[in-house]
Amino acid sequence: MIMFKKVSAMILGIGLSLILYSCNNQNLIDRKPEIIEMKTITELATLECYYHNVAKVKEKDATRFLFWTKDKNFWIEYSGIVKIGIDPSMLDIEVNEESVNIHISKAKVLDYKVDQNSLTDASYIVDKDSAKITAEDETAAFALAQENMFLTASNDKALLTNAQERAKKLLEEYVSNVGKSVGKEYSIKWIEIPYPTVPDPGQ
Repeated sequence: MIMFKKVSAMILGIGLSLILYSCNNQNLIDRKPEIIEMKTITELATLECYYHNVAKVKEKDATRFLFWTKDKNFWIEYSGIVKIGIDPSMLDIEVNEESVNIHISKAKVLDYKVDQNSLTDASYIVDKDSAKITAEDETAAFALAQENMFLTASNDKALLTNAQERAKKLLEEYVSNVGKSVGKEYSIKWIEIPYPTVPDPGQ
């Protein structure tokens, strides 16, 4: 289950107001879109999503005695926050007389964290036929919960698209407002930046 945090929208509105206030109080003759302000906008546009989910942990033949074996079967119920948006460090612009080229990466998971306060003894649901669960198992389950949350968000194409379009819309509005303040109507060209390829350590 995913819910958007309303507080992010409130912070976004305040942040954009401050940026526009700054625009209106600078020398308008020399005013043009600034990369620092655009990076700030992408940060403010980040989506914060609240996750509540269950991760299943299973270890086959966890305990043995002679020919008798027993599996470990349990679930962990958890909540957490995932931040999705544009990586500001990869944003770049080229401002021409009547146009602006915006180099932008695709939206991705920027941060994710299981809320440890959401975990209690009741969060671990152990199957009645399971082998005994240890503290190490709970630690491994916590890591699995974080990984599941990351993978779920990373594979949510609708959510990623939403974050991408949200950032682009706000950047468009910013460029348009800056242009209007100096009597220009900028055209915008979007140039997608691929993320760097991580080399395979096994090669």
